[in-house]
Amino acid sequence: MTKRQSCRNLPLMAGTTFDTRRAQMFPRLETAEVDRLRRFGQTVRVEAGEALATAGVPSPGLFVILSGRVALSRRDAHNESQPIVEHAAGQFIGEIAQLSGRPSLVDVTAITPVEALLIAPDRLRAVLIAEAELGERVMRALILRRVSLIETGAGGPIVIGRAADGEVIRLSGFLARNGHPYQHLDPDEVDCAKVLIQRFDVDESELPIVLCPNGAILRQPTNHQLGRCIGLVGPIDAERLYDVAIVGAGPAGLATAVYAASEGLSVLVLDSRAFGGQAGASARIENYLGFPTGITGMALMGRAYGQAQKFGAELAIPDEVASLVCEQDGQHRYRLALARGETAQARAVVIASGARYRRLEVDNLDQFEGASVHYWASPLEAKLCAGQEVALVGAGNSAGQAAVFLASHVRKVWMIVRGESLAATMSRYLIERIESTPNIEVIVRGEVVGLDGEGDQLATVRWRGPGGVETTQAINHLFLFIGAAPNTGWLANCHVELDNHGFVRTGTDLAPGHPLLQTSRKGVFAIGDVRAGSVKRVGAAIGEGAQAVAAIHAYLAEG
Repeated sequence: MTKRQSCRNLPLMAGTTFDTRRAQMFPRLETAEVDRLRRFGQTVRVEAGEALATAGVPSPGLFVILSGRVALSRRDAHNESQPIVEHAAGQFIGEIAQLSGRPSLVDVTAITPVEALLIAPDRLRAVLIAEAELGERVMRALILRRVSLIETGAGGPIVIGRAADGEVIRLSGFLARNGHPYQHLDPDEVDCAKVLIQRFDVDESELPIVLCPNGAILRQPTNHQLGRCIGLVGPIDAERLYDVAIVGAGPAGLATAVYAASEGLSVLVLDSRAFGGQAGASARIENYLGFPTGITGMALMGRAYGQAQKFGAELAIPDEVASLVCEQDGQHRYRLALARGETAQARAVVIASGARYRRLEVDNLDQFEGASVHYWASPLEAKLCAGQEVALVGAGNSAGQAAVFLASHVRKVWMIVRGESLAATMSRYLIERIESTPNIEVIVRGEVVGLDGEGDQLATVRWRGPGGVETTQAINHLFLFIGAAPNTGWLANCHVELDNHGFVRTGTDLAPGHPLLQTSRKGVFAIGDVRAGSVKRVGAAIGEGAQAVAAIHAYLAEG
């Protein structure tokens, strides 16, 4: 954004996807195709001026226009309507949120009297499965519409606060990693941000604030509060018994959800942050089978997230599991206690909670976390440090991917590696990429020993290199990719057996002939990075997710 920009000058629907893939975003169905959809829905009629959907309010489903015209619009920061597109007979209204009955991101108003076919979320999922070719066209349109909304921020919440504020970074990162559109207005750059702050009588100390699509105003919200504001989080039925509850929505958890739901099991997925896990934060994965030119972690995991919804898995994000209650009642039943006081129960549980990022052992690290110290490198962080020098600590593939990605945005990347070289811990293709990137400098046998700055803004990083020589560099952003510790604290009350490093033991690691991927608790399985002995790769995690479903079927059959 340029200085002193008006909110009314912000981009609407002129995003790349809207311009280049409009025909796929807004296909017109043939009469015969509409007729094939009639068995999945019911006919509704509305008069001119009436609403079919309202931003911030759960949508009843997908509308297929049979006759008449409708207008789609979004609300700007002044709550004024801005047009997006119009639909006529043969076109359909909806995007990916309609798969799960979540709030609409846009307003839909009848221009003329309208007759439409309303397909509820559960019936829409049936369309995607029963009508393969037609369902593929519909699904592609729903995904592309969400992509376009993300590109422009249309229909999502508005975050008001300064770009360098750690809380703004947290909220923006949460929305971006959950694939949700949003706008960020910096009061130092956009005129109407100051106007809105004054209108809502917000003190500077209360920033950032979030304007929700339903009109609510949140002051410094938690991720969970923001999730409720945009409809990501809803109540969980404590009485419903799911076939399987999956804790963690990384590649392993999402793979389990897709395969289990597609085979008819009732599935609940819980994650405390966002779908995709650490893989979702990867700037580019180039060694994943079937993607020779590479794919971003967010794109890969976003597709998996959409697949899980397509097959009917219920995803509760952000929703943190506080503990697993292992007392069974003889009916193959486990209970999950959630951090916000709710409970969920399932016949089987899959531990796919991955790992938590390791922190650097520097005394004042927490002073800079959020605003200046980062544990992933996404376009959001790249924008924050564009044109600057940054430091990155780590020597694994994630560190290599982040270094290459950041190098295309920043002036220089100082890559600090504890070992003698990258060869022992990083794939060869990434090492070659780093060696050929002139603005990446690798410091081997290096260790960060000091951080300095004011408030939460980092000013310098001090590291010790070969021969014990210390270097102090003016750096405002530090990226840490130094591995992760298993996220198993929530299993303490259940006494699931762990190894000496805190990873979950499974299969023959427990005893000869012990069921594959099953933990020391019957009906509780562990997959992905949290499992002892697992291969820490996206492909391996997805494979274990598929294997887990076979093991779950075998376990449920015993009951």
